[in-house]
Amino acid sequence: MKTLTSATGHPRAAAALIAVAALSLAGCASPSAVESSTDGDSNPATEIEVTHAQGTTTVPVNPETVITFDMASLDTLDALGVEVAGFPQANVPSYLESYAGDEYLDAGTLFEPDYEAVNAAEPDLIVVANRSAEALAELNEIAPTIDLTLDWADYRGSFENNVTTLGEIFEKQTEAESALAEIDDKIVEAQEITADAGTGLVVMTSAGEVTAYGDDSRFGWLYTELGVETAVDNVEEATHGDPVSFEFLLESDPDWLFVIDRDAAIGESGSSAEQVLDNEVVAGMTARSEDQIVYLDSEPWYIVMSGLTAVNDMVDQITESLG
Repeated sequence: MKTLTSATGHPRAAAALIAVAALSLAGCASPSAVESSTDGDSNPATEIEVTHAQGTTTVPVNPETVITFDMASLDTLDALGVEVAGFPQANVPSYLESYAGDEYLDAGTLFEPDYEAVNAAEPDLIVVANRSAEALAELNEIAPTIDLTLDWADYRGSFENNVTTLGEIFEKQTEAESALAEIDDKIVEAQEITADAGTGLVVMTSAGEVTAYGDDSRFGWLYTELGVETAVDNVEEATHGDPVSFEFLLESDPDWLFVIDRDAAIGESGSSAEQVLDNEVVAGMTARSEDQIVYLDSEPWYIVMSGLTAVNDMVDQITESLG
């Protein structure tokens, strides 16, 4: 286990964005954008150009058969009232359990599409993201495919771009704008609460081990957007966090410890996060003595990662826990 140095200095600005490299699985995401394509007269556009993480793709307006390998997009499309035909059913979060039915195509996994099933469905649009981005080229041979990979260095910006892009494709611009405005208000409220909450640290438990996450991680927006002051500056960027010891947790001693249980998120058996952190070393932490260990809901935080409902729920959990 490595020893890291606790952070010192002034509280960081609540909305500061930290310029970092995205996770390797996230690719080189660029802001999504759409451009209407018309025939030169007043007729409504029937297709639009979408700029996404892997280029620009022409997609139909209001595509009828949509398959997504991105749970965040399923989340957002559900919130916008858009029908989806297929997705990896093994990973559907419980709050979207209405999609767990035979009427929806099981399109494979988040990492490996069932190309034969997808092809047979004759989709009009396919969506990939962080976990499925490598499949874009092959899926694009079946139907127009866009990559809505999140950029961890600009979590909020890329999330908003993804929502806006889907709103444009499905002519749900008003609904998308209203939903984002509601989240903006919630983030302001969260920042007001975190401003005086002290330091925090995000950790994840998996197979009995603990990893930590900093500003430049997939959970870094808790610091850079929601305004929690990080307790540690030099956490190494990695998909599943920087392995740390219980002694490190005691040494860094954040006022708040935010915990994600990966095993619970992916359905693995074993010790729960509460059991992993139930030891004499962790008992000496301020977060334990002050009852300020927050067990984050692993479905939105780890499985979905963004999406209109997930982001609402994540911001609400921070506000309610620290408020």
